[in-house]
Amino acid sequence: MKTELTDVSATRKEIRIEIEPALVRSTYDRISDEYGKAAKIPGFRPGHAPRSVVRTRYKNEIRTDVLRELLPNAVNDAIGEHSLDAIGEPNVELDNTEALEHLGDAPITVKVGVEVLPEIKVNNYKGLDAERRLRPVTEEDIDKTIDNLRDASASLLPVEDRAAELGDTVTINARGNFVVDPEEEEIKVDDVEVVLGGPGVQQEFTDNLLGVRAEDQKGFVVDYPADFSSPSLAGKQVKYEVEVTAVRRKELAEVDDEWVKSLGYDFDVATLRSNIREDLEMRLKFDADRQMRDALIRKLIDAHPFEVPQSLVEQQTETRLQSVVREMMGRGVDPRHPEMKWEEAREELKVQAEDDVRASVLLEQIALAENISVSNEEVEAEIEAMASASGQPIEQVRAALTKHGGERSIAHRLRSRKALDLLVEHANITEAEWTKPKDAAAETESE
Repeated sequence: MKTELTDVSATRKEIRIEIEPALVRSTYDRISDEYGKAAKIPGFRPGHAPRSVVRTRYKNEIRTDVLRELLPNAVNDAIGEHSLDAIGEPNVELDNTEALEHLGDAPITVKVGVEVLPEIKVNNYKGLDAERRLRPVTEEDIDKTIDNLRDASASLLPVEDRAAELGDTVTINARGNFVVDPEEEEIKVDDVEVVLGGPGVQQEFTDNLLGVRAEDQKGFVVDYPADFSSPSLAGKQVKYEVEVTAVRRKELAEVDDEWVKSLGYDFDVATLRSNIREDLEMRLKFDADRQMRDALIRKLIDAHPFEVPQSLVEQQTETRLQSVVREMMGRGVDPRHPEMKWEEAREELKVQAEDDVRASVLLEQIALAENISVSNEEVEAEIEAMASASGQPIEQVRAALTKHGGERSIAHRLRSRKALDLLVEHANITEAEWTKPKDAAAETESE
């Protein structure tokens, strides 16, 4: 077998393989004879048909079996000969299909496309500069958390001496018909609680339910925006007939020691505020550390530009895409809605995926340079942590991981984590003053 390697790019190699006629001929003869032993051809006793007749009768089947036997071994031997660490399945393409018409008369040549990791050398990964910006916890943050606790523990009391006001919870049975397409299935929902003026409540509901009392009936039209969370309603107009079954007001508890004990805690308000502060400080420290680590990874990526294997980018893009879909479904959004611009989303995610792959390759190179290893005990501990977090039995988690090659993935992730820890350990980290983001959305995300 003759092979010739061509460097297409840092991540793409092409091997031209020539399988000599003698090997093709011997394989062709042997497989033809195997078919002949089992062949039942009219005019010949079983197993006694001439080889030429067998080859004519089973031409396509024999040719397929010859290629199925020769090509995988030839491709694997060629990849090994040139010491290529192939990523994924190689792309095999016949170069002289005419040789298949007269097997054994001429060599079979194929072109094999192989994707590999680029050869890179990570330099100066120790001593990188980074800032940690820790957001301080304010009394306002603590008050907001307590307000959330009060809201969650509030009582809903019936309103009997007045009509519904902003902030009240109105319970309704609703029937809705689509204005543009009345043939669509009628909306039927009962015992829906509408907080007048509450977040996420369509303004038409608030406007039309203000002033109602229990047993009132109302009819009104709701224009849903194009970006409404439920795709089945987004951009549509619905005429509702509603029956009010209850109007209730929220009664918030006073912030005192008795209220704290009603939450199941055995301490006072001062201790609650102290615990909230500690919890917020821990969360904000975690967020500051995460952003600092992200900044170090960014510096590492920017200092080492290189071509990334596209198959890995596609895999990571798909992983990110699936994560987005799961998040949407968790929020009740149907990802199959025709207005979802998935092609644009995929392109945006692909840019992020390329950075993910670059970071993974660089951290793996650091792990190799530093002889970082992961023990079986560490993998087991990670599996136990995953089982605990998911509430599933360890063996069930292990079985799922084994099915998808997950234990190797866990070991790789732990190696990357250790490499990043080393990066942080040897970085020049300065504590910088936290500044409030100009973008309110960015501030919310930070919180």
